Amino acid sequence: MGWRIIALLSAGAFLAACTSAATDSNETTPPTTPSTTKAPAAPAPKIAATPTPAAHATTVPAPAPAGSIGGSGENGLSVDESAIPAPATGFATSRITTAQYSPFSSDGVGAFRVNCYLSHMNFDDPLVFPGQVRATHLHAFFGHTGIDAFSNNTSINTTGTSTCTGGTENRSAYWAPAMIDTATGRPVNQSAGSELDRVNALQVYYKTGYRGVASNTVRNFPAGLRIVAGDARASSSYGGSVNDSPATYHCHSRGQGSRQTSFPNCAPGDLLVMSIMYPQCWDGVNLDSADHKSHMAYGTWGPVSGQNGAGCPSTHPVPLPEITQNYRFRIPAGGMATWRLASDTYNGPAGYSGHADWWNGWNAATFQRVVDNCYRGGLDCQMNLLGNGQALN
Repeated sequence: MGWRIIALLSAGAFLAACTSAATDSNETTPPTTPSTTKAPAAPAPKIAATPTPAAHATTVPAPAPAGSIGGSGENGLSVDESAIPAPATGFATSRITTAQYSPFSSDGVGAFRVNCYLSHMNFDDPLVFPGQVRATHLHAFFGHTGIDAFSNNTSINTTGTSTCTGGTENRSAYWAPAMIDTATGRPVNQSAGSELDRVNALQVYYKTGYRGVASNTVRNFPAGLRIVAGDARASSSYGGSVNDSPATYHCHSRGQGSRQTSFPNCAPGDLLVMSIMYPQCWDGVNLDSADHKSHMAYGTWGPVSGQNGAGCPSTHPVPLPEITQNYRFRIPAGGMATWRLASDTYNGPAGYSGHADWWNGWNAATFQRVVDNCYRGGLDCQMNLLGNGQALN
């Protein structure tokens, strides 16, 4: 089942609406019919003690990790730092306008999406290496333009501009390992190419209703929540079903190619989409954890394939929206055989180390409109709709 996505263009201001085909990363999961169960109450949170066609889906031959090309952060491929794109300015104001289209009722799953363009690249990771400059592989950051090794909850929520629709309504930070062309050491620049590709370099899906989590039980994100999904140290395929893998890849052209846990070989002109799926079940207490994962959990599937799941486990009883970050890369004429993630430092097919980080910077009242208007009724609010006649732009 394909979702109809409305991507807001920016000829300086995201004013023209363009319809583009996109496919949700979890579309093969069974839908859940909304129930009348109310959202559970959660205790006050605390901070943890420690800071396309299917034919394209063939594995890319693995090039050897690149040799030294200038200085780079630790634990990552060497990078030609002269080719790192200049940082973006971002939107410095709130951006809400009258909606040009409407939510619709689909399979009972509440859905909402935003699009973002590239903010900047650097070798910081404020969650894994707080206060340590150039401590890790090259990351591509989206959303909050000021995020760096020294970011904290105050700086995320009260300072900086945003490269996402909504402007300062969504100062959340989204980041993942940069894509590197190992033939040259140059980062793949998602700001290059068409305007449509640029402003949709990252499409973030906030959905719920799968894995037994009913749409109308989902709560708003607690302020200061941060999460890591995927494994930067992985060097082999995820052991379970591809549907349960945190990181998957597919080729996207007029339709979605089959998903897999390493890079497919997408044809020139297609999009390579890296999808990172986050857990949606919160322990109700901690805004972070030592591994940046343990305070969250994935919902569980039912005992029979195709059945709705059991929902959130008792250890993590509070359902939040399920985040999927979809990083999109247009394939050039020369192909993608020499592409790897900056964290793919092993010998083998590219992509096993796929991971991403998220730091909540939403205006709580704005996202509550999504919870009330989209999730409660199990509506698909498409791209940027707040479900009340307004939309982010």
